[in-house]
Amino acid sequence: MICRKVKANLANLLFDPESVPADVRGHVRECAACSEELASLEATMNLMDDWQAPEPSTYFDSKLAVRLREEQRAEPAGLIERMRARVLFGSNVHLRPIAVGALALLIIIGGGTYAGLMSSHSVAPAKTSAAVEELKSLDDNAQVFQQLSSLDNDQDDSDSSSNDL
Repeated sequence: MICRKVKANLANLLFDPESVPADVRGHVRECAACSEELASLEATMNLMDDWQAPEPSTYFDSKLAVRLREEQRAEPAGLIERMRARVLFGSNVHLRPIAVGALALLIIIGGGTYAGLMSSHSVAPAKTSAAVEELKSLDDNAQVFQQLSSLDNDQDDSDSSSNDL
């Protein structure tokens, strides 16, 4: 078995050995590096169980507040640190509302441009049927209609004159 896979299960082996597969437990018994890692982890956990957090002094809060004020008043080392401190701690000129307004304006302009581009590409010309196209072409050929009607009139006149004879 690969030690890397076993090391992922070492914490489970320490807290709940029954949930860990038998091949992992067997590997830890056979592999010196993995058993040493488990022993080190167990020693660390025992130290953490024995450790007691120190009690803060009675003036801890007031000392912390004084140090925070001193840090806020101290001039940062470089230009980037000064700009970061101005944005974080504020100054007479509040940059956050200006930055939010500029960002909102950018989003509105960008969204409007994107919507305009998408709407101009999505309009497809309407398809017309073949019958409508043929009628349009016939309307365009008005001269042809006039010639046909004059031929009809000439033929009607010749038919009427032959009937008179």
